[in-house]
Amino acid sequence: MEANRGNILYLVVPCYNEEEIIELSIGRLKEKMNRLISEKKIDGRSKVVYVNDGSRDKTLSLLHVAAKEDSSIAVISFSTNFGHQSAILAGMMFATDHADMVITIDADLQQDIEALDKFIEAYMHGNEIVYGVRNDRNSDGFFKKLTATMYYKFLHVLGCDIITNHADYRLMSKKALKVLGEYKEVNLFMRGLVPTLGFKSDIVYFDVKAREAGSSKYTLKKMVKLATDGITSLSIKPLHLIIGLGFATCLFSVLMAIYIFVDWLSGNTVPGYTTSLMITLIMNGITLLSLGIIGEYIGKIYMEAKGRPRYIVESIVFQKEDEQ
Repeated sequence: MEANRGNILYLVVPCYNEEEIIELSIGRLKEKMNRLISEKKIDGRSKVVYVNDGSRDKTLSLLHVAAKEDSSIAVISFSTNFGHQSAILAGMMFATDHADMVITIDADLQQDIEALDKFIEAYMHGNEIVYGVRNDRNSDGFFKKLTATMYYKFLHVLGCDIITNHADYRLMSKKALKVLGEYKEVNLFMRGLVPTLGFKSDIVYFDVKAREAGSSKYTLKKMVKLATDGITSLSIKPLHLIIGLGFATCLFSVLMAIYIFVDWLSGNTVPGYTTSLMITLIMNGITLLSLGIIGEYIGKIYMEAKGRPRYIVESIVFQKEDEQ
């Protein structure tokens, strides 16, 4: 265990329309933080930072009530919905100036909070980044489990440095956070971005629990967007695949042209309607798919080139008195 390792912990909790569970979440996390403080695993100045990602329900008002009653709770509120990844980043960047380590965790209490002890222990042994990896995906439905498994395998095929079954339950030290702050991507995919930092890291395995209240706000549309951001942010191999596919298609076209020409010389009369239709459909499909992939990368370049802020903070509730 490293000596003189700071132990001020900030928990960063992104929230979006979580009014059904937010009070339960606040209570559970507060209880856990108090236990960690009493066991002297973290400093008494540690806090829980809730990031309200443009919620349209009572989430923000409930958070403000909690922050008013408890100085160990801070609230950052966005002007509108900027997305889960931006909320995580905003909380971490805010905590960089106050904490020695930051752990991001979802508000739905599905990620086992008892694993926090293991995160802190790994940090105390010199790790700058600690990844939370779920033991299994038994809590997911068949479709989500299948697509998640295929997605991680596909990312590995593309050469992406990503940890299978790691969500956004992770610890980062102040040192790692300061380096992360130098990254300026607008299209955020933290699961792929953090491993590129290259610091000493470890893995903590945890169980995923059933959601106790409310419903998941991560719709299929959001999951598809996150998956697309992950692929286009971490790899350009899809563009290489298009080149290979284009070469193979050209070669196939040349061979077909030779075959048709030879067939014509031999005097065979071939109607060719079905063959021509199939080739046309295949070629058009390949062309549209290729243009779509290229367009996705161009769209990402367009968003990055505009240089818009990744999030806009409307208000912050943060009491400093207990840190003096």
